[in-house]
Amino acid sequence: MDPSVRGVSHHRRKSLLENWSVCATTPGEDHAPSFSDSRWTPIDRLAPAAAALRALGCWSLNGPARRFDAQDWWYRLTFDAPGRQSWERSILGFDGLATISRVWLNGQALLSSDNMFVEHECDISNVLKVKENELLIQFSSLDALLAVRRKRPRWRTPMIDHQQLRWFRTTLLGRTSGWSPPAAVVGPWKDIWLEQRAVVDLNAVQLQVGVDGVAGVIQCKLQASAIGSGEVQFVNLELERNAQVTVHQLARCGDTDLFSGELRIDDAALWWPHTHGTPALYKATLRMRTTELPEDIVADLGRIGFRAIKIDTANGNFSLSVNGVPVFCRGACWTPLDPVSLRSTAADSYAAVKQVRDAGMNMLRIAGTMVYEDDHFFDACDEHGILVWQDFMFANMDYPQDDPAFLSSVTVEVSQQLRRRQATASMAMLCGNSEVEQQASMWGVEREAWRSTLFDLTLPKICSEYAPGIPYWSSSAHGGSFPHQADEGTTSYYGVGAYLRNLDDARRCNIKFATECLAFANIPSGATVERMPGGLATRAHHSGWKERSPRDLGAGWDFDDVRDHYLAATFKTDPVRLRYSDHDRYLTLGRMATGEVMAATFSEWRRPDSSCQGALVLFLRDLWAGAGWGVIDDSGTPKACYHYLKRVLQPLTVLLTDEGGNGLFAHVVNESGENQNVELEICAWREGDVLVAKGKREFSMPAHSSQSLSTLDLFDHFLDLTYAYRFGPAMCSAVVATLRGQNGNQLAQAFYFPGGLTTEREIDIGLSAEFVMTDDRTAQALVRTKHLAQGVHFETPGFQPDDEYFNLQPNGTHSVILRRTGTRELTGSVLAINSLKEARLIAATPDVYVNKEATST
Repeated sequence: MDPSVRGVSHHRRKSLLENWSVCATTPGEDHAPSFSDSRWTPIDRLAPAAAALRALGCWSLNGPARRFDAQDWWYRLTFDAPGRQSWERSILGFDGLATISRVWLNGQALLSSDNMFVEHECDISNVLKVKENELLIQFSSLDALLAVRRKRPRWRTPMIDHQQLRWFRTTLLGRTSGWSPPAAVVGPWKDIWLEQRAVVDLNAVQLQVGVDGVAGVIQCKLQASAIGSGEVQFVNLELERNAQVTVHQLARCGDTDLFSGELRIDDAALWWPHTHGTPALYKATLRMRTTELPEDIVADLGRIGFRAIKIDTANGNFSLSVNGVPVFCRGACWTPLDPVSLRSTAADSYAAVKQVRDAGMNMLRIAGTMVYEDDHFFDACDEHGILVWQDFMFANMDYPQDDPAFLSSVTVEVSQQLRRRQATASMAMLCGNSEVEQQASMWGVEREAWRSTLFDLTLPKICSEYAPGIPYWSSSAHGGSFPHQADEGTTSYYGVGAYLRNLDDARRCNIKFATECLAFANIPSGATVERMPGGLATRAHHSGWKERSPRDLGAGWDFDDVRDHYLAATFKTDPVRLRYSDHDRYLTLGRMATGEVMAATFSEWRRPDSSCQGALVLFLRDLWAGAGWGVIDDSGTPKACYHYLKRVLQPLTVLLTDEGGNGLFAHVVNESGENQNVELEICAWREGDVLVAKGKREFSMPAHSSQSLSTLDLFDHFLDLTYAYRFGPAMCSAVVATLRGQNGNQLAQAFYFPGGLTTEREIDIGLSAEFVMTDDRTAQALVRTKHLAQGVHFETPGFQPDDEYFNLQPNGTHSVILRRTGTRELTGSVLAINSLKEARLIAATPDVYVNKEATST
């Protein structure tokens, strides 16, 4: 059945996920162990070897390392089949086998597979028995196969443990010791199922979704073949939204079983990224009738969205527009929610993508170092209005594009993926690979070797056939005199980051689009550190910590060093001295440092005059507990930098940048589809609570617009708010920009500190906090301060705040939601980095609690 079809009525599918046994053997054994062999281990549920052993308590990421590629792995299942009518076909499906595998059913060879990304269907109608079918799968040792002598690559890839991985279509996760956990995926990593297929079979489904003016258009072609002696009478394409159904009958192509047609909806509801509008979706269905059955057969095609996506690459630029409106793409690089099984539930994917939306992000990139995600991930992106940049699963290596067998396997892989994703509303970009051109150029090979026919000709040809409405780009770093040149095309940007450039490099590099950027060893919460080997006793220099800090193999530094460089620059303190004198404060300031850098960089990039049209942080989530690249930890708990990003990435926000001798500028952004009437207030403060200047201005922000204005436009006299001219002492220590709506509610707020963030602490800044429980699992806390408060954060074991590491201007208040993550009662403290005294969280009576976001005064 075609990959784009979710399911067909009258087809009976049964997942074969339980009652399996697994066995590891020495590589090269031709026969499976006998059923009586004690090495067979029953597993709870079908999963790759590492995940299956983890579920049994026999292995974990916290225990001794195990090389799963070193052995052959056998899987065995005995199952009964449901009764089958004579006109039905029995199909055995394998959605993903990692990596080199052979399959037998009842002693008969069914298939061999050398690509973990390829799906297989086998017609077993003549092999299947009613009782005691025996399914056997062998997964060959990848280490043994890598030992076979092959042609050497033209360049090396330092992050890869074995250079000949380039010959095998498998994920790099678990095989890149510098940044991914040592859990190579071996075995069935997606579902295995048995389906009794009756009445009709669907294949070669093509869905091209587009926009014509204000009309939504979907062109459909497919092959509908009757199973048995009947004939397909008609095929209707139906779209439904808000109980309104539009139907179009597809035309039969002569006497064949091919059908085609075009459904058009005038004045269609368009799909938008959530930052720019509503992600409207239509449920797509095929309804058919055959001469054998007097009732309709219904095929589920999922949900589609009408949108037009284009990229502009003129004059070295790279920008993306949706429905004719330019979109500043921001977000992060996605990682599998479980790096051991590579699977997730629909609920977990939905929650993870919701975090992306809540942060103001509108794009996720699936890099070529990962795996193709399940339908429910894309369903969540469709619903939440998150664009997806999809790399094909190629990264850094010199792939054997001239090998016919390799090329044939890749063609099947890419064709299947595109047929499944061709009508996915959130799919915004198709990219040939991750950093292949960049790796070739940085290794020093000749320019002609940077490019390849695989990514320049083969893949774009397949994309134009199966997904013509989705733009294609050859590599994640591409364009310019060298592939990672920031001011042309797309790049992996680490000027601010791994290359330790000053923050002004974010502007000076004139970046166009960063497909990955701002990688730091972001420190997680104390609760996450507690889950690391060694627990809370683990220090940043210990081996247990360093094992999980990302690094480039062969480099004399890691990303802890990168974070510490910016900690020193941000707080003007020595991180090494701070680490051994006050480790807890070192962690707190380290958490804030990467957040401050990310916020400042995105503030530069979102300015109206910026050349940048998109930037994606590496990563969204960590792969395991530790100080990884993720802005969210492996369990889904946001880190400090997530909250910083959440403030600067919202579709309606205000940003502040220091424009040197031109003073402090405010940049107001309104990406939404609605006009906004707003008020901007600028307050300058000195000595913690002395207001030295205050100005306001009301103005209108049209939909999809942004504007910059000098903060001095709000005052009737000159103020050196940035301390640019150095005449005497600085006039203020903090400048606060507050954006309010028509009803006075606070929409956004930004802070600027002319002298930088402080490491000095007052004895008491007047910080206080009280809370009420709004239900059994949720509390609402109100934080107040008398003096300026910096880096306000929570220590509330068992409760997770929806915002922290924020600043408060004098006499300011901020409301925070705390959600229960355990069974403990709510207790704890609120802290600020410029206060020695912490605020105990006190239960308040509901009648005196101000249940709203209070504005600062």
